[in-house]
Amino acid sequence: MIRTDIGPQFKSRIFQEKCQSLKIEHERIPNRTPNMNAHIEAFHSILEAECLSLYEFQTYAEAYKVVSDFIKFYNEERIHSGLNYLSPAEFIELGRKQRIGKEIKV
Repeated sequence: MIRTDIGPQFKSRIFQEKCQSLKIEHERIPNRTPNMNAHIEAFHSILEAECLSLYEFQTYAEAYKVVSDFIKFYNEERIHSGLNYLSPAEFIELGRKQRIGKEIKV
């Protein structure tokens, strides 16, 4: 399943056909409910600022590699304020050692 806002890019015939061909269910959040998509909107903003805007891709394969590498970096190494300014890997390690003193923002 993929959840999106109601932007025009998600209403296109090509997007709908691709979802069908990949057997992906597409769910749209209701109008005027951006909070239902807040985490992904924040991630998209970070992805644009820290990854996509730095490159001019020539091929889909090139874009896929760069974005995949960024997502791995984001999920493992990038510092997150909601994790006490630690990377996810550091946060997990400290959690295993029971040394996290502050609650996580959700």
